[in-house]
Amino acid sequence: MESRSTNISIFQHIDWFTVLIYIVLVVAGVFSIYAASYDFDHANLLDAGEFSGKQIRWIGLAFALGIVLLLFDARVYETYAFPIYILLLIVMLITIFVAPDIKGSRSWLVFGPLRFQPAEFGKFATALALAKLFSGYNFKLNASPKNYYRALAIIFIPILLILAQRETGSALAYLALFFVLYREGMSGLVLLAALCAVSFFVIAVKFTDTIFMGIPLGEAMVFMFIMAIMVFMLLLYCKQIEAARNVAIWYLGSGLVVWILDLCNIHLNGTIYFISVIITACLYCSLLALKSKAKKLMITVGASVASVLFLFSVNYAFTSVLQPHQQQRIRVTLGIEEDLLGAGYNVNQSKIAIGSGGLSGKGFLNGTQTKLKYVPEQHTDFIYCTIGEEQGFIGATLVLVAFLTLILRVLHIAERQPSIFGRVYGYCVASYLIFHLAINIGMVIGLCPVIGIPLPFFSYGGSSLWSFTFLLFILLRIDASRREHPSYN
Repeated sequence: MESRSTNISIFQHIDWFTVLIYIVLVVAGVFSIYAASYDFDHANLLDAGEFSGKQIRWIGLAFALGIVLLLFDARVYETYAFPIYILLLIVMLITIFVAPDIKGSRSWLVFGPLRFQPAEFGKFATALALAKLFSGYNFKLNASPKNYYRALAIIFIPILLILAQRETGSALAYLALFFVLYREGMSGLVLLAALCAVSFFVIAVKFTDTIFMGIPLGEAMVFMFIMAIMVFMLLLYCKQIEAARNVAIWYLGSGLVVWILDLCNIHLNGTIYFISVIITACLYCSLLALKSKAKKLMITVGASVASVLFLFSVNYAFTSVLQPHQQQRIRVTLGIEEDLLGAGYNVNQSKIAIGSGGLSGKGFLNGTQTKLKYVPEQHTDFIYCTIGEEQGFIGATLVLVAFLTLILRVLHIAERQPSIFGRVYGYCVASYLIFHLAINIGMVIGLCPVIGIPLPFFSYGGSSLWSFTFLLFILLRIDASRREHPSYN
């Protein structure tokens, strides 16, 4: 802790604009929770027994925690980053064995009336550890594969522990930290691979019932995408114009031959055809790579082979790895099935609520979907539908604008940090915010499967609120140290 005069200087250097946005969001969150859980018989906003009353208490504690976080010397967070990370890992490990089963998940520690979710607090601990790693002497992510392994270990150890708690949503939030790795030098090919993996999975599952060339249409479409991506990588990534032209001619020519054979009632098995033409193209590129010693050509070949292997794993992952309720949610989200009374009930009622709000909404406490409790969990994961119904398109858009302003401000704070530790930590905070916002809103309007991701500062619950308070106020304290401790940077 620091002297009184130093504490005064801290508050002079705090980014108060960010604090203002934070306050606006948490206050708006309280009124949204009150509206979502409004009961005509218990209509007191401050009632300690109501969700809004409890949230106000947690906000008060969050403010107190925020002030305490600001009073610590910024160097404390860097010095003790790894001990804090290890401590949270131990707590998450213990949680697996001692937490009660709540809705199929063992992710909550319960102490009498108090319960909290260690996975939420693990977010700021993981962000600190990742920032500490990158701030190490002469550390460069691309300097050696060992640096990648260390960074990935910091991200994936808490993910594995949370998955062991059967809490998939919280585990997925940690994957947002890959944006930080990209900012610090990770190749854009990794993000391209992630985008392709998601796209291939969705396409393969979505069009699995339609048959084309004797195989599911989704599988055939993914094969075509793999072929197209290979041509574009040869052209744009490898700068091998001749190779790209030859591979494209091979693909088009072989496709023409298959079409002619099909007109002659000679039907080829789609899987054999696609694999054979892709393998031929890969062999051609491999020989070209050996001849010209072009590493990028081998990366292109590896990406094509990995894509084919991934495609063949999709069916196994969907049917054997995912739980039945997860499979059902994905089918409903992709429009394969319509289960308005089952897995699709929440999302359908949420869309009805948002749509009924129109441009300006029905007015505060006047939402019929909300008051009649049609949307389950409308004060937690589906809080945004209450905003859409009562405040309409305008109110829902203003909430998004407020979040966008906060995210842009956090990115601005991260970029102005003289220290690598501060910059990386700032990007971790922004990545968490972006992921939670995108997934929660996508979930509420039916673009993403329901996976239990809260809306920061709005969804009811102390763990999520305190977690994002920790993330944000530690960043504010690090930012304030730019002028307070020049030697620190």
